[in-house]
Amino acid sequence: MNRGYNRREFFLSSLGAALALGWKQLRAAVRFGQQVGSGGPARPVIVCAANGLRWLDRGMEVLRRGGDTLDAVLAVVTAVEDDPNDNTVGYGGLPNEDGVVQLDACVMHGPTRLAGAVGALEKIKNPSLVARAVMERTDHIFLAGPGALRFALAQGFQPMDLLTEKSRLAWLAWKAARESQWNPPLGSPNWHQTLAALLDTPEKRQWRPWIEEVVLHPPTGTINCLAVNEKGDLSGVTTTSGLAWKISGRVGDSPLIGAGLYVDNDVGAAGSTGRGEENIRVVGAHTIVEMMRQGRSPREACLEALRRVQRNFQFAPERLRRFHLLYYAVNKKGEYAGASLWRYVRPGRPARFAVHDGTSARLEECAWLLDGAAED
Repeated sequence: MNRGYNRREFFLSSLGAALALGWKQLRAAVRFGQQVGSGGPARPVIVCAANGLRWLDRGMEVLRRGGDTLDAVLAVVTAVEDDPNDNTVGYGGLPNEDGVVQLDACVMHGPTRLAGAVGALEKIKNPSLVARAVMERTDHIFLAGPGALRFALAQGFQPMDLLTEKSRLAWLAWKAARESQWNPPLGSPNWHQTLAALLDTPEKRQWRPWIEEVVLHPPTGTINCLAVNEKGDLSGVTTTSGLAWKISGRVGDSPLIGAGLYVDNDVGAAGSTGRGEENIRVVGAHTIVEMMRQGRSPREACLEALRRVQRNFQFAPERLRRFHLLYYAVNKKGEYAGASLWRYVRPGRPARFAVHDGTSARLEECAWLLDGAAED
């Protein structure tokens, strides 16, 4: 007796067909089947955190050549991951409390609706590419810790020491500033003098203002990047070295689908940087995409997510000044926005995000929920 497929059978048969077709063929098949939104063909747009500004031309060139939106966003963020002078992601990222750089990342490909992520990954400078490999080469979504490293090595990624001399010295300075066994002995110089001893060359002494800044105000790092092409197809990526000096094994919002990144090819994409724990509690990226699904603009959708963060602190609103949080969003029509919890990253420094709309790459000021700046 014949009977219809149940949901599980349908899923398994669909998965089998997709695997048989292969990733490249699947991507091409769905890409050309997408319908453009009611607003007409989307103008190519890439939106990202401010630290991706100098690399936006690379991503836009991918879109201009007719390349995939996932290739475009990865062209931007892998350049940041490779840069030892960017201490928020990849090579040179600030380490955890043990002096080990642990990286997180996730990717989402709108046309195929697939995703991949890695967390607490060590020794591999491009976690965004490992996340893509998880998406393309496994039926899993999230690999973490030693398992993520073993997978990366099996896929041919080359291990390396991710701790640069600059980030190592910053870690030592942070250790010396803490009340712990790493403090100088009683009666010895204070940590500022200890730092002066660590910075024993002219080049290293130039790092002192930056080291003092990251010791006193541990950065959260991260770059989120979102793209929509002329067809209205979307993709996104978020990658980070996480909160500086974090507990080993801490994973923030960046690799969590729905928190640090969410893409729905029918609607739009969103992502975040800043205090991951608070973003996780409101599932920020998914919240923003759902607000856009209801007809809100990217700007208003981002601000609504920030209002939900604010509501979580009704019992102690003064604690909002202890952190910063930024959202980024683009819809299927190419409308975009960046929004921040606080107007300023530091007093006098407005929160900004980077955008390339096909004409130029530039920084724009974020919409903001609260006037003033976080005090960390």
